[in-house]
Amino acid sequence: MLSDNRSMDSKELPLVLLDVHLSEYSYVGGFQPSKADIAVLASGCVPPSPPHTLHNVRRWAAHMATFSSSECQALLPYTVGCKMDETLSDFVHKSIKVNAEMQNSKKGPQEVLTGKYGEDAKLIYDLEDQGGEILSLRYDLTVPFARYVAMNKISNIKRYHVARVYRRDNPAMTRGRYREFYQCDFDIAGQYDAMIPDAECVQLVHQVLLKLNLGDFIIKVNHRKILDGVFGACGVPVEKFRPICSAVDKLDKSPWEDVRKEMVDEKGLDGNVADVIGEYVKLSGKEELLEKLKNDARLKDSTDAQAGLSDLTLLYQYCKSLSCDNHLVFDMGLARGLDYYTGVIYEAVLMAGQTAKEGPVGSVAGGGRYDGLVGMFDPKKKTVPCVGVSFGIERLFAIHEQKQRADNDKLRSTQTEVFVAAACKGMIHERLKILGLLHEAGIKAESSYKNNPKILNQLQYSEDNAIPLVVLIGESEVQEGIVKLRDTATRAEVAIKREELVTVVKQRLANK
Repeated sequence: MLSDNRSMDSKELPLVLLDVHLSEYSYVGGFQPSKADIAVLASGCVPPSPPHTLHNVRRWAAHMATFSSSECQALLPYTVGCKMDETLSDFVHKSIKVNAEMQNSKKGPQEVLTGKYGEDAKLIYDLEDQGGEILSLRYDLTVPFARYVAMNKISNIKRYHVARVYRRDNPAMTRGRYREFYQCDFDIAGQYDAMIPDAECVQLVHQVLLKLNLGDFIIKVNHRKILDGVFGACGVPVEKFRPICSAVDKLDKSPWEDVRKEMVDEKGLDGNVADVIGEYVKLSGKEELLEKLKNDARLKDSTDAQAGLSDLTLLYQYCKSLSCDNHLVFDMGLARGLDYYTGVIYEAVLMAGQTAKEGPVGSVAGGGRYDGLVGMFDPKKKTVPCVGVSFGIERLFAIHEQKQRADNDKLRSTQTEVFVAAACKGMIHERLKILGLLHEAGIKAESSYKNNPKILNQLQYSEDNAIPLVVLIGESEVQEGIVKLRDTATRAEVAIKREELVTVVKQRLANK
């Protein structure tokens, strides 16, 4: 123990004092568990595995870990029932106060997701556990990220995240629509100059889709403030901005007539107002459209619209410098129905995925700016500006498969490069020797799990799985110290020396 308490770490001091206190008492407040025990555990001064020198803290922490959440909630309030060091007492009271504030501001498991997605909230999977607690499966990776930033007091971070999300939607497997699927998110959080992080997100989408080589694509871009400005200028009541925005979001799936009908019949919007909105949301173009709208008679006096148009003008300038503006399209019909977006919004659409017999795949990436979401989880409502993009991995796979079918390419379900086959019985050991040789050279190879597989079955397996090369061995090849290398596509075979196998295979694979 340090001789001068003033040199101790702030978290070490109460931990040492706590161990001394617990040598006399079973719990922080005496001989009965109370809210004080939970508050001290939540303070962070007690590590998951306390030092072995602090025997009493280890005993107490292990015991408290056996309490269920319902038992913790039922504990008595803290009352002083024992003698306590003044420093430790101050720490305990402070911990109780902080824990109470956190509990008052803490949202329930389901409330983390509700109120963030607008009308899309109906797609959230709601569950109830055995104790009756209402839970939800995560709808996306953005809301959990915002909560993480708020809980950990992070002021700036750049990150990517790949994980499963869940939607109570109607699945369409050929169009890449599932109820459980993977998203890949990229987000930038922090206070930065306007449109620089936003341009990086657009550049990322541009680079990814170019490298995937799935065909031509466009990146649609719009701004929530432009939409709000249009709605306000057209006479939409403020309380109907988000519902009308959700209706506009369906323009990529439904004709304007259906969207207008929803606005009027379901949202209660005046038909004349809906017609004026229709004049704007059908517009699409590039920078010249931005300039045209800046001088529009209805929008030139709208603060929101002019701010959004200025942001997009700056975004276009940055994207030009990043050489990613050639696929960028300003689309007034892009709305993205999620309520948490506050600024720039964008979606990427692959042209190759929109003409399949099974129906259009839709956007493969989307995102935007959500400056107010972190503040929803912060007890003091402190905001951290954020912008990000999400890729739908299954949708990209669906378009890749469509493209391969159109090119009459066989879909590969394995990365195996070489299949080791035997032409006769009793070759299991020889097959395994060659398999080990190829694996040591870093070549992806496999063989049948049967001792004596039939040669035709082995060759058929290679063709069905589009494995490029087959190594064939038999008794004569073993005696002569050679192997036969077969090209699966052409079925041509060539005999090579066994010691040259690795070199020749690598050369063949490099030319594939």
